[in-house]
Amino acid sequence: MNKEASNIPNGLENAPDDVKLAVDLIYLLESHQIDIDVALSALDMVKADLLNKKGSASTQS
Repeated sequence: MNKEASNIPNGLENAPDDVKLAVDLIYLLESHQIDIDVALSALDMVKADLLNKKGSASTQS
């Protein structure tokens, strides 16, 4: 077992990548005690940025 796999909680090793990422993000926010409103605002910014990049990528293809 590699180092990364040993850090994945039981039951997640076969989970879809988006679920694994969500769990990682939740852990990161909770372990750093990020204020909920700050986290939601940051996630809105991240989502907007990713959607912008996705839109730019689809217009360049």
